[in-house]
Amino acid sequence: MRNLTVGDVMTTAVLTARPAMPLKEAARVLAEKHISALPVLDADDHLVGVVSEGDVLLKQGHQIPRRPHWWEGRRRRDTLRRAAGDTVGHVMSAPVETAMADDSLARAARLMTELGVRSLPVVDRHRALVGIVSRADVLSTFLRTDEEIRAEILGEVLVHLLWQDPTGIDVGVHDGVVTMTGVVGERSTAETAERLVRRLDGVVDVVSELRHRVDDGGLAHPR
Repeated sequence: MRNLTVGDVMTTAVLTARPAMPLKEAARVLAEKHISALPVLDADDHLVGVVSEGDVLLKQGHQIPRRPHWWEGRRRRDTLRRAAGDTVGHVMSAPVETAMADDSLARAARLMTELGVRSLPVVDRHRALVGIVSRADVLSTFLRTDEEIRAEILGEVLVHLLWQDPTGIDVGVHDGVVTMTGVVGERSTAETAERLVRRLDGVVDVVSELRHRVDDGGLAHPR
């Protein structure tokens, strides 16, 4: 059983910016290409930041620049410094959270939710940009059909991983919600089946009504 990773769904043809790019040019690219952010690369093509629609709006919202006062909070002083610049390097957000190609989609989704961002740059171990993953990319995993999910449960989970006879188990999938009924050998097998199915891409919820012939204590039973 293989879950999709960031590398499976990310976009590899990524528009980028350089720190010296004029802010107006970055704004034009964002508007014309209908994207929310541009990864910013240094001379060695390593990721150094991200310039987003929000960063451009920061400049627009401070049309009368002024020097920050020492008594203002750190975040406020940083905002004023960034707003005073006219290049991507001045206003970009840095450092920036990233994903790696072998990260799970669950980790990418959690990061985007926690950070309140629409996308994450994807880098290799040298911080070189290899792609970008968006909320839409992650959500695409939920577009798997019920038939595809059911086929993976029967063939991959039950037969290949758990060595179960699928003819004794009824599996139904409706709008991503999986229902399993039938009889398996051990209680631990029933619990394992539910856990594995919950991890499948596209599964929204699992209703397991699997019964067992032998109570081996379940997954918590010491072996």
